[in-house]
Amino acid sequence: MRVRTLAVGLLVGSLALTACGKQGGPSQLGSAPSQAPATGVTVDGSPTFDKIKARGRVVIGVKQDQPYLGQLNPTTHKYEGFDIEIAKLVAAKLGYGEDKIDYKPIPSQSREQAIQNGDVDFYVGTYTINDKRKQQVSFAGPYYMAGQDLLVRKDDTSITGPTSLKGKKVCSVTGSTPIQRVRDQQLTEPNNIVEFQGYQQCVDQLLSKQVDVVTTDDAILKGYAAQSPDQLKVVGKPFSQEPYGVGLAHDDKALRTKIDDVLQQAEQDGTWKQIYDATLGKSGSPAPTPPQIDRY
Repeated sequence: MRVRTLAVGLLVGSLALTACGKQGGPSQLGSAPSQAPATGVTVDGSPTFDKIKARGRVVIGVKQDQPYLGQLNPTTHKYEGFDIEIAKLVAAKLGYGEDKIDYKPIPSQSREQAIQNGDVDFYVGTYTINDKRKQQVSFAGPYYMAGQDLLVRKDDTSITGPTSLKGKKVCSVTGSTPIQRVRDQQLTEPNNIVEFQGYQQCVDQLLSKQVDVVTTDDAILKGYAAQSPDQLKVVGKPFSQEPYGVGLAHDDKALRTKIDDVLQQAEQDGTWKQIYDATLGKSGSPAPTPPQIDRY
């Protein structure tokens, strides 16, 4: 997935914290019911799992500034959101409850290096699977099929998809793939393209009617819509495909297979939808069909 520079204004004073998951109920940032840790789990042939067992804890790379996806709650200092719940589910099925998880915030541009260095056991954070990344790391999943979409004010009926953006002020992050796609496809005029260093700045401009639309992956947009469901909505007409996967060591096929099994079971038994409804579902967008697991 493209490198993103995301706003962290809500998290000032908390960025230095590397929080450990703790038992807790749902909060305003989105939390699904906790998973009880499995017992007696083994993953034969996985060097990563051997390290986890020796350490007695699992270290998970995450995002900490994406509302309802991966966010560090500045009040409780707990990590919350859809990706966090997926991470907790995987950890539980490996035998590690919330009190045995260390979350490690890793920026997009450092993900491959963190996995290769063994700084994290696996990474869950809007991490798009692509062939270039597969040369450096491997992926379990995908567990969510994102797509570029549009965030608009709730009372705006004029924007119905990418073909309705002519004459509209469109905002996204500087240098990002979404804004480049808007530019390349000439979806709006060049002087109507607005760029900031973070998505929160775009959302603030949208709420104050300085821009008409914010564009990036629908999962990220749903998080912002969930923060302000009475003011914002996601159009729901994605025009790209961004499969999110769990990133892990390139040659650890045993752990990848185990995580694939966990994700597939969650999709089949309804756990995946429970997690979505408790987090991104608060945006008002119904749960999509989970993507098919890509076993390779």
